[in-house]
Amino acid sequence: MAMARVATAALMVAAAVLLGLAGGGHAQLQNGFYKGKCGANDVEAVVQGIVRARFARDAPIVAYLLRMQFHECAVNGCDGGLLIDGPGTEKTASPNLSVKGYDLIADIKAELERRCPGVVSCSDIQILATRDAVALAGGQPYAVRTGRRDRRQSRASDVVLPAPDSTAAQTVAYFGKLGLSAFDAVLLLGAHTVGATHCGAIKDSRLYRYGGRAGATDPALDPYYAFVYKTWVCPNAAASDGNVVFLDDQWSALRVDSNYYKLLQRHRGVLPCDQNLYGDGSTRWIVDLLANNSDLFPSLFPQALIKLGEVNVLTGTQGEIRKVCSKFN
Repeated sequence: MAMARVATAALMVAAAVLLGLAGGGHAQLQNGFYKGKCGANDVEAVVQGIVRARFARDAPIVAYLLRMQFHECAVNGCDGGLLIDGPGTEKTASPNLSVKGYDLIADIKAELERRCPGVVSCSDIQILATRDAVALAGGQPYAVRTGRRDRRQSRASDVVLPAPDSTAAQTVAYFGKLGLSAFDAVLLLGAHTVGATHCGAIKDSRLYRYGGRAGATDPALDPYYAFVYKTWVCPNAAASDGNVVFLDDQWSALRVDSNYYKLLQRHRGVLPCDQNLYGDGSTRWIVDLLANNSDLFPSLFPQALIKLGEVNVLTGTQGEIRKVCSKFN
């Protein structure tokens, strides 16, 4: 038992070195930035309480917030641009039409504005809420630095995100442009451990028209899984397009754990971009490491989220602190 713990610790140290421990980040972000700035209120405790109440009645909120953080931070940085309503904003871009969780961010903002107007940014609320939801879903608790400000810009034309059928090389290259490593990329796709999609997203690419050939099924998909999907979950009819498909086993779909990577080893990844991580030797070893050492993902996933949350932030006197997250001041 002791030897197993030592081996796990050694793996975690090695993986952390490859990942690059979070913490360098943006110099003006701080731990406990809001301490003493909201009267007697603990800003992070207020956020945590509202997230906990929502999670108790709507556990999928963790998946909504993780997706929101990525769609936010991957476009011009973590600046609250995704939250803005109106024609031509980031929210209206095709990849963002299915993003959920805006109402929770609005509820948190309203409560904080009631307690200390003009103090807490919408971009910080997003990062804090995601952190708290991850912990509630079984992830390891982690600290985040705050002090972000909200950008006065939100353009749909800026939204360029990885596609569901991205190759491993394309995925790694995309995250590389954000200053994140291949290890970070594989960890962040692990957010799919609590994710879901719809049959319409996989029927052509994996089940019925692989490679554009009528009736062809993706050979990278486990044949038994393909049979289950085609028979019961996603039959070949338009009526099934909206059926929900969990990106992890249903019993594990609301927990932050390493099961997602175990499914990739068994060729049971749902989206092509997921399974492609195992089909490419440059990322397969990372999948194997995270699948075969269950303690690694819960420990390292937060480090990748911290790094993502510090991409291209505004601080100091830049931007603004919005009064309402869905519109500029």
